[in-house]
Amino acid sequence: MRVLIADDHDLLRDTLQAFLNAEGGFETVTVASYDEAVERVERDDDYDLVLLDYSMPGMSGIEGLQRMMEQTGHKRVAIISGTASREIAEEALAMGAAGFLPKTLSAKSLINAVRFMAMGEQYAPLEFMRATADETSNPLADKLSHRELQVLEGLTQGKSNKEIARDLDIREPTVKLHVKTLYRKINASNRTQAAMIAKEAGLF
Repeated sequence: MRVLIADDHDLLRDTLQAFLNAEGGFETVTVASYDEAVERVERDDDYDLVLLDYSMPGMSGIEGLQRMMEQTGHKRVAIISGTASREIAEEALAMGAAGFLPKTLSAKSLINAVRFMAMGEQYAPLEFMRATADETSNPLADKLSHRELQVLEGLTQGKSNKEIARDLDIREPTVKLHVKTLYRKINASNRTQAAMIAKEAGLF
């Protein structure tokens, strides 16, 4: 997976690159400004994912995201930020961004998020998206990512992996991965038990 990381914070940029390289399966290129990212993509647009720092020089926030998405033919472009609000994250996702990554994510979560987005997933951490939402937090929901919650909802409706994949416009193997992960997180051993746990927790 080829990933372009554009961020003006040397430490974060270098750390993320080191984590991904150590994980294996990633080829990373890093730049320190939006203009450099544009130049890179103009020379070589064969990236599985482009990560853009929301507040780096030349970015201009959401406008920069839109320009990069147009330049890459709406390939996988995501925002990474330590300052952007939930509203900005929601706007980016609504525009079709590959995802939104707060810089407060752990290294492991960052790596998993990058891998999911490069595979075609849309990612945003549920904890961040709910942090300022005017709704009561659900302890079970807080354990799961947004996509895992969507898959779990499909399970509670008795849908097959194939049906869930079609509904969410993702591949069936990806659904299987989410099912396996959410089983572990909520201590379920099968689909029926997962559905019962979700309903008992008042999720759906």
